[in-house]
Amino acid sequence: MKTVVVDHPLVRHKLGKLRDISTDPVHFRQLAGEIAGLLAFEATRDLPTEAVTVQTWAGPLQVEHVRGEHLTLVPILRAGLGFLPGVQALLPAAPVSVVGLRRNESTHRPEGYYQRLADRMEQRTALLIDPMLATGGSAIAAIQLLKDAGCPRIKAIFLVAAPEGLRALEAAHPDIEVYVAAIDQRLDENAYIRPGLGDAGDRLFGTPVD
Repeated sequence: MKTVVVDHPLVRHKLGKLRDISTDPVHFRQLAGEIAGLLAFEATRDLPTEAVTVQTWAGPLQVEHVRGEHLTLVPILRAGLGFLPGVQALLPAAPVSVVGLRRNESTHRPEGYYQRLADRMEQRTALLIDPMLATGGSAIAAIQLLKDAGCPRIKAIFLVAAPEGLRALEAAHPDIEVYVAAIDQRLDENAYIRPGLGDAGDRLFGTPVD
């Protein structure tokens, strides 16, 4: 599995602010979106382009365009929605596919409760969006759902990932690509990423932390 840590001064700076518990939801969303855009920039370096001719002030000129129909953005509900605007700022024409997952309290495994995918998934590259990769269970399930829909190429972006989650993801889906701002130290006994960000969903949306 190709794993890229986007090691850039701006990413490190913004991630440091996200880790600060005094960062309020407004600034947390802003910073998360900015990092998402930087990660998406790296993840889309190899997007195919097509030549088109435009009319410039000096006459016709052949330029390159990225075709939005080659892509779909896939946030995992709910935290992925807070990560989405930063990616959409770069790829405004890409349709958004939505995947909702929740944990089955009996099996402790993620189960899908909602999905709405773009058409022609078999022709698209999917950019999976979720702030955190902890155990990897949700990402593994979401990627399998995309593969079952015929999606031939999948890339995932996360703010932070735990080594345990990356290993599980590679074991399940070695053919995908992962782009992260940081690989953190470990999971604790409650499967929280350390040092992590806390509950990214609660911090993004301003809901009480359990």
